Amino acid sequence: METRSEIPPVGSRWRGRRASAAAGAAVATLVAAGVLVGSPPGWTASPGTTPGHRGTAVTDQWTPGGSRPAAASTDLAVAAYPQPGRVAGDIGVHDPTVVKRPEGGYLVAHTGTNVALKTSTDRITFRNAGAVFPGGAPWTTTYTDGSRNLWAPDLSYHNGRYLLYYSASTFGSNRSAIFLATSTTGASGSWTHEGLVVESRTSDTFNAIDPNLTVDDQGRWWLSFGSFWSGIKLIPIDPATGRRSGTAMHSLASYGPGIEAPVIVKRGAWYYLYVSFDRCCQGAASTYRTMVGRSAAPTGPFLDRAGRNMLSGGGTEILASHGSVHGPGHPAVLADHDGDLLFYHYYADNGVSLLGINRIGYDAAGWPYLF
Repeated sequence: METRSEIPPVGSRWRGRRASAAAGAAVATLVAAGVLVGSPPGWTASPGTTPGHRGTAVTDQWTPGGSRPAAASTDLAVAAYPQPGRVAGDIGVHDPTVVKRPEGGYLVAHTGTNVALKTSTDRITFRNAGAVFPGGAPWTTTYTDGSRNLWAPDLSYHNGRYLLYYSASTFGSNRSAIFLATSTTGASGSWTHEGLVVESRTSDTFNAIDPNLTVDDQGRWWLSFGSFWSGIKLIPIDPATGRRSGTAMHSLASYGPGIEAPVIVKRGAWYYLYVSFDRCCQGAASTYRTMVGRSAAPTGPFLDRAGRNMLSGGGTEILASHGSVHGPGHPAVLADHDGDLLFYHYYADNGVSLLGINRIGYDAAGWPYLF
């Protein structure tokens, strides 16, 4: 969201910055170790009561003949991270989510007044497209103290309808809720309020924000969510209604200094859990970084590359601050005609929050990296 104050992470953290010589050496190490395989086409670049957060360049998109993609990171060696791909137009976003439209083009939703929308025909140029609820969303004000700023939406398209899960809360509080809206067109003002999905109260050990819907390979629907407190949770969803089914709640990941913004995607034999570690919403001082683990089941356990359980703070870093890209996080994964892409926000040197997009590659062991 816009600005939030949170407890800073404990201690300093090494980021993926390197002088060019060191970066080259790291790339060579990763290739020799089999972490990076193949040669993608060239692209040009540009518990308890810990407070949680929420809130709201530019890059070159994948042109043949561009520069060599930067290497993936591991826990042992970090090469320079890639610049975000080229985007243009209205690219001020926070907590982006994206879906490919059945008629062509892309629909993006992000944190903003009554949930903000953007559209693109080519995944490069984006245009503002109004708000999900231009007339307001009064059912959320119990959780927002009257603010119209709604957080961290999740877009998907199923059975001829767009589904939008979104969050209502205030900074530092876990008195929060996730709601559902649906639309057949995705246009501003076309959305139907479908009701409350899950909420958290100050007596709870979790925080009901940052939703992400996943459909597993058995056709079961799941909603992951969570910010700070005891970490990332998962609940079953009724496909007929889009709302919660039963009372089960699974714990997926935890990280004391701060964890939120889960995304679960199935690729091959694995469910990959992407999350953001550390703190957002501090402008260029933000320390968000994007982590990943994987599991054979959507309910976990999720382990990182080194075999550490994400419930015990594990996670393999695939993107962190570098150069003029500060605090990249709140990931969303889009499966497109040319492969998987990671959408995220990051802060420029002037503190403005911008859209980042990078392609996702998978190494010989099936671990994702960005280029």
